[in-house]
Amino acid sequence: MAQKDTYERLAERLSLLGMGFPKEETLLDILRENFSPLEAEAALALPTRTTPLNPVELEEIEKASSIPREELKEILEGLVRKGLLYAGKTGSGERGYALHQVGYGFPQTFFWKGEESPHARKMAKLTVKYFNRRVVREGYTADPKPYRYVPVREAIQGWGRAAVYPHHAMESVIDQADVLAVGHCPCRIIYRLNGRTCTHPTEVCIKFNDLARYVIDRGLAREITREEAWEIIRLAEEAGLVHFVDNTEKNIQHNCNCCGCACWNVGNIRRRKIPRDVLMATYFLRETLEEECTGCGLCAEICPVDAIRMEEESPVVDTEWCIGCGVCVTKCPTGAARIELRADRSGELPAKTFQGLHEKILKAKGLA
Repeated sequence: MAQKDTYERLAERLSLLGMGFPKEETLLDILRENFSPLEAEAALALPTRTTPLNPVELEEIEKASSIPREELKEILEGLVRKGLLYAGKTGSGERGYALHQVGYGFPQTFFWKGEESPHARKMAKLTVKYFNRRVVREGYTADPKPYRYVPVREAIQGWGRAAVYPHHAMESVIDQADVLAVGHCPCRIIYRLNGRTCTHPTEVCIKFNDLARYVIDRGLAREITREEAWEIIRLAEEAGLVHFVDNTEKNIQHNCNCCGCACWNVGNIRRRKIPRDVLMATYFLRETLEEECTGCGLCAEICPVDAIRMEEESPVVDTEWCIGCGVCVTKCPTGAARIELRADRSGELPAKTFQGLHEKILKAKGLA
């Protein structure tokens, strides 16, 4: 049997991450396009049974590599500069490195800046080819779900929900953050680079805390204030975009604002390609106050996943596909549209912290 080359070994290693990359030939093409053989060899020394954004120090990486220490450090720093590795402070405060995981840097680092370079165009084509429905389903789903939808402010603030469910509101996500940054939506940039048209705004991808520090340091996104973050959320809601964040109460690292045309999660649900509950944690569903409804149909027109249809001038909600985003609430002129906590959800998140969430995912996959 022929010995596996470095790229095949790296692809197999990336598949063993908690948020791992399913191995396909296109993944090998992406790796060959971005890593030199020596860089791929260095990346092989990084641990896989770890949570996203959890760097380890050079000393630990050195133990798993035959590359001399100073050369190894130079290679790792080069990969960080290229956006191919995460770098941040370890628990001891030292600089450390980590492999990017699905949804947490790779392939997003090619697109957060919103550039239209030849390399970005090439990566856009390869990324679309790689992230087919099987890869999306396998790479982005886990138990517990890594991401959850957050209702728009108008939907969660009505009827006192912000006080009852504070962790289901963007207020708590933004207010808890130490550092905030905004980059361009990778989904819509990829869509555009592949010659397709989406009219929704792109610079709406908000990062928090460790991920924000990383993208600011690497020049992949710009630092913003809480006030600027709120303005981005307002613009996103006006555009009918859907908020999603890490499926945890605290230490949230990012918020995406998604559309049904370009985005990997809302788009697949809208087109009925991957079931909602396979992809995302959905805690709310749309309900209608029948006596208040005038049958205008605006909610059906705006629904980002086409989960509402009009029958005899009354909205009918497909509860198997509704994502509880509350976008329809913002367009309802009479207040008839509202969201309610799902009857089969307790309202509790699967973990208090980002670290705890991904430790559960590692354990569920047998990788802990």
